[in-house]
Amino acid sequence: MPAYSYSGINDKGKNVTGSMEAENEKVARAKLRKSGIFPTSLALGGSIRSAKMGLSAQYDFKKLFSGIKKQEVSLMTRQMSTLLAAHVPLVDALQAMSEQISNEKLKNIVSEMRQKVVEGAKWSDTMKAYPKVFNGMYINMVNAGENSGALDIVLSRLADFTENQDKIRSKVTGAMIYPIIMGVVGVGLMTVLLTFMVPKMTAIFKGQKMVLPLPTRILIFISGTLSDYWYIILILLGVGIYFLMKWIKRPAGREYKDGLLLRMPVFGNLVRLVAISRFARTLSTLLSSGVPMLMAMDIVKNVVGNVVLLKAVEDTRDSVKEGESIAEPLKRSGHFPPLVTHMISIGEKTGSLEGMLERISDTYDAQVDNAVSTMLSLLEPILIMVMGGAITFVVISILLPILQMGDLGSLGR
Repeated sequence: MPAYSYSGINDKGKNVTGSMEAENEKVARAKLRKSGIFPTSLALGGSIRSAKMGLSAQYDFKKLFSGIKKQEVSLMTRQMSTLLAAHVPLVDALQAMSEQISNEKLKNIVSEMRQKVVEGAKWSDTMKAYPKVFNGMYINMVNAGENSGALDIVLSRLADFTENQDKIRSKVTGAMIYPIIMGVVGVGLMTVLLTFMVPKMTAIFKGQKMVLPLPTRILIFISGTLSDYWYIILILLGVGIYFLMKWIKRPAGREYKDGLLLRMPVFGNLVRLVAISRFARTLSTLLSSGVPMLMAMDIVKNVVGNVVLLKAVEDTRDSVKEGESIAEPLKRSGHFPPLVTHMISIGEKTGSLEGMLERISDTYDAQVDNAVSTMLSLLEPILIMVMGGAITFVVISILLPILQMGDLGSLGR
């Protein structure tokens, strides 16, 4: 029976090393876990040092090509909620999660958090070392759950929230895929047509002593420019996109861009609906989990995804700090519909703000579906009309001089 060298963490959180016999690597790992040891390195024969080096090299290689998806964090949150609701201690729940998670990066993070919890740290504090995995909202909600003794309920709400946001994101992203593909294909076809087909077809007009129609001259100019100076166009396009992206990253540029998005027909309405749904759902989840209002407002402003709306939430937060209600400053901003501010006002007066915010989010989620359907129903015919118009322009530009040549020939006879 082959011998395996291993190193790992035992159920007390201490590093251990040793060797054992097992039929294969899978059986060796199972035996170690059964004995209360989480293996961090395992190798057939050899020394512990070589085992560690081999595994760390493998992990580093995977690290270059793997990330942690939000769905994986959401699934972990749901499973942690189930374990804690079944009265499994936090350390044991984290141990169980580290054994079940398939993503190596997330597995290592959970193991590191467990080690710190064993040493006496709060779970929410251990998350601060991984800001790309656990955002401020996640950490504050877990902290509120730990302080209130209802961590399992908070994690369940957090999982619901994450799954809901992912569902909305998927809807919007999925709706944009088809129009983007159509646009790319259309631009590609027109580029091929103008750079390869049109020059060959318009070459017959160059030897003719005739004044070409204006559409034909425009077509020849566009085709010639693309054929002769395509590399300059690509360079200018690349430089333009580079400086545009840099400008958008600046506060003034981002604010202008986000304001423009909100003013766009159809698409601007969709952006606003998604942002308001996020605002209401996040605030409801935070308040229901015991996060204080001012802290919740600080977190919410970062999830709306639009600088213009972010400033409106910041102003509201300042007004609430001075003793004002939430509804009035939101109404003054002009960016939140009357229905939203009215429902929030009722929620504040009746003491059911969390429930009212959840209803707002449910309502706007349904409106997001309708807005996506409307946008698709408009984008498809618009794209078809644009592509059809471009092709019609090319055809007419080529046919006009041919008809003109035919008229001149008949007059000559």
